[in-house]
Amino acid sequence: MLINEKLEKINMTKYRLSKDSGVPQATINDICSGKADLEKCSAGTLYKIAKVLGISIESILDSAKDDIRSSFEIFKSNTCHHVKDMGDLDFIVVVLESDEIRKLYNKHWYPEALYLLAMLDYLSRINEIPLCSKYNDLRMRKLEKPIYPVGVLLNSEVLKSYEPLRIAEKEAIPEFRRFNIIESEVRNIV
Repeated sequence: MLINEKLEKINMTKYRLSKDSGVPQATINDICSGKADLEKCSAGTLYKIAKVLGISIESILDSAKDDIRSSFEIFKSNTCHHVKDMGDLDFIVVVLESDEIRKLYNKHWYPEALYLLAMLDYLSRINEIPLCSKYNDLRMRKLEKPIYPVGVLLNSEVLKSYEPLRIAEKEAIPEFRRFNIIESEVRNIV
C-alpha cells in the first residue's frame, strides 16, 4: 500500500502520521494494515493523510486497487497469457525487474508468489538459463496443501475417485510440484 511505502520512504512512524494529520492512531493502523476499506474512509481523513505525506488522495485510492486479490485460477490464467504474449525471455526479464515474486510473498499471497517463481524456474530450465539466486530462500518454501487445477478437482469429484488427483500429481511440471502446485499445462491456453 502506498501509505506504508511512503511512511517507510520518509522514515515516519504511524504514530507521527497520526499526530501530524489529526487522524486517530487506530484509524491509521486500520488503514495501513488493510482492515479499513479506503473507499469507505471519509474524504477528510484521506485528505489529512495525503496532505501530511505529500501525495494525492487519488494516488492513495489507486494503490488500494492494486491490493485486490483475484482468484488463484484467474491469476494462473493471466500469468500464462502474459508468457504467451510476451515470450519466455521478456517475461523472465519483466518478472525479475519488477520483483513481483517478492511483492506477492510479502503480501502473504503465497500461492501466487510461488506460482510465479515456479513459472520463472520452469521457463529458465526450458530456455537453458541459470536460475536467479535472488529467490533461493523462497525455493525452500512449500504450500501446506496441494493446489490442483479446478478441472482436475471437478473430474475427481464427478468420478468419486482420487485417481485424477494422482495422475495430475504424476504429470505435474517439477518446478510447480516442488511448491505443492499441481500444474501440467502452461502453454496450451485459449
